[in-house]
Amino acid sequence: MVSENAAVKVDVVIVGGGPSGSTVGTLLKKYRPDLKVVILEKEKFPREHVGESQLPAIGPILDEMGVWEKVEEANFPIKIGGTYRWGTSKELWAFEFLPLSKFKDEARPAQFKGQRVFTAFQVERARYDKILLDHAREMGVEVHEETMVRSVDSAGSEIKSITTQDGTRYEAKHFVDCSGYAGVLRKALGVKVDVPSKLKNMAVWDYWDNADWAIEVGVGGTRVEVLSISAGWIWFIPLGPTRTSIGYICPVEHYKKMNMKPEELYQHAIAQEPRVQELIKNATQDGEVRTTHDWSYISEKMVGDNWFLAGESAGFADPILAGGMTLAHSSAREVAYIILADFEESNEVTWLKKRYEETQTRRIRQYIRFADYWYFANGQFTDLEDLTKEIAASEGLKMNSKEAFRWLSLGGFTDEDFFLPGLGGLDLVAVKEVARRLSKDTDSELEWELTKFNTFKLNLTGAKKETMPLYNGGKIHKIEAYRRGNKLLPAIGQFKLVMELISKHSDITQFMQAAEMHLRHAEQHIQSSVTLQQCVATLEMMLVDGWINGKYNPKRPRITVDFTGGKTEQGIRDIPDELRVHYHDGIPEAASETPSEAGSEK
Repeated sequence: MVSENAAVKVDVVIVGGGPSGSTVGTLLKKYRPDLKVVILEKEKFPREHVGESQLPAIGPILDEMGVWEKVEEANFPIKIGGTYRWGTSKELWAFEFLPLSKFKDEARPAQFKGQRVFTAFQVERARYDKILLDHAREMGVEVHEETMVRSVDSAGSEIKSITTQDGTRYEAKHFVDCSGYAGVLRKALGVKVDVPSKLKNMAVWDYWDNADWAIEVGVGGTRVEVLSISAGWIWFIPLGPTRTSIGYICPVEHYKKMNMKPEELYQHAIAQEPRVQELIKNATQDGEVRTTHDWSYISEKMVGDNWFLAGESAGFADPILAGGMTLAHSSAREVAYIILADFEESNEVTWLKKRYEETQTRRIRQYIRFADYWYFANGQFTDLEDLTKEIAASEGLKMNSKEAFRWLSLGGFTDEDFFLPGLGGLDLVAVKEVARRLSKDTDSELEWELTKFNTFKLNLTGAKKETMPLYNGGKIHKIEAYRRGNKLLPAIGQFKLVMELISKHSDITQFMQAAEMHLRHAEQHIQSSVTLQQCVATLEMMLVDGWINGKYNPKRPRITVDFTGGKTEQGIRDIPDELRVHYHDGIPEAASETPSEAGSEK
């Protein structure tokens, strides 16, 4: 025990040893081994934790941390997508991060390359979190488990020191709150949270041994199951060869109305789902039912003079999109880079902090809004169109219900990723298909905008140039971007490619040919047809958001987009393996008059 008067002076103190804490600590030590970094974790690992389903965006971060091989050696199932049944429909449908036709058998453990760049893990958090925390320790982070923070000494927006339960007082240049929902530093600093969602749900779950997998693809590949029942939904997540997480999420009001104990509510939910019953007929339940509430929230402030909030301490989005772990890892990575910049005495730290807070707030809100949209498409919720009108209004867009729904279904949330438009781990193609499946109107409302036109032109009128941070290799690089109102266009990745191609090839036929040729010669980890799909989706997003104007020339062909998908195993209808494009003449059937021009800002 250290006397409270004799402070332990370090460079960075991280409160919480979960994925976000391990990510911050590991990256700091990777790029600046000289830094003294401390993680204070109240639990003794391994310890159980909910939130097992990941998204592909985590893979590159694990690889950068140098922990990919250790996670892969743990033999967690490879998540290639999800199987869904939603609302009152009995139809199962699925989407894949990587189309099944392109997923090949390969021995495990595998390297982070090729098809594994496009997949994710389904992890048993007790093992996963310990792997990451032990790796941080091996990188040189000083890790103290079973160590609670007793008090936080602060003045204004600066933390002076923190004191642990045993009386040890730490002083540091930077403090990072990675303590999850507990928000140890957030609460001590009096930072309030905003609860933007009208939905207040609770979760009840348990673990099962020897449950069957609903689908097994190649070596270790599978999909999570998300199955809507009368007043909520059930998750089914294989965590390993013999262990499966099965949980039920419902509104808190429904739980109160049922007047059941959590164990009774859990069994009542499982009894309503024949698909899950079949999968667990030979399985054994742990029998220790866990509960938590999963109300979405966003911290009103995420940075201070010398502190940051990362992961769930900064905000939490409903787990329907499995975005929690992605937000935890990505926010922690950005915090690490900003701290590194400060130790390099960069004069950009204030700007970086502002960008971090803006970016994280927007990301979390996007997840929450899309989750709300998803829930309100369930038969247990009503007025989907009115909800989307509220969502659009929150983005500064004045629309009626029909217009707002069309905006969302066309990809209203498309600037989450600098390199590729999408949301919640889905590219824009999948986002559109999800919207189509959740909509009662599956035709004209969800038509691809680009099918109405055949000549396109880049439109930067009224846009202001600005710079955005790109974090890579331990350094922060500035990239060019354009802002118009609430819309942002980064000149990088697929966005930059489309900007360059459309400037040279305004005709859609020429654009498609040039894009295919470019991608064919590029060094891709996957067949060009999938990347061409993403290229077309990026063109669609830029058209909808007004970065590109479209015109129709009756003497030139247009394209149609085949969005029908097909049947996969057990009759499950899937989101298409590829974006099927056909050339044709004539006016689209959905159009009542010849379109003249599109792409003006709404």
